[in-house]
Amino acid sequence: MFTVQKALPLTTKGASIILTGSSTGVMGTPQFSIYSATKAAIRNLARSWAQDLRGTGIRVNVLSPGPTKTELALEVVGEEAFNALGSATPIGRVGDLSETGAVAAFLASSDSSFMTGGEVFVDGGLAQV
Repeated sequence: MFTVQKALPLTTKGASIILTGSSTGVMGTPQFSIYSATKAAIRNLARSWAQDLRGTGIRVNVLSPGPTKTELALEVVGEEAFNALGSATPIGRVGDLSETGAVAAFLASSDSSFMTGGEVFVDGGLAQV
């Protein structure tokens, strides 16, 4: 929040602000209540800032990944539990960093120039179905 506030004076028309959410922001997740609540708050900040920035040409969206294979995630959760989480997604696996990166690149590009106040999930359908 503070980073966006400080960066706004330097932000020009056509810029894209991408906030990092999580699929847990739209679903109850045991033992992650505070984390889930903060991710839900990020979604609301994006919606509110999209209204606040109306007419400036600055877009604000949320990128919400689901289970994504990273070294830290494997270390914290463990490979077996992580793979079980991946098999719970409709896609049947965990995501790869390149898949999340591709969506971030899209949101940063002019290809998403008519998107603001939205949330894009890269979660294998985990929080969607």
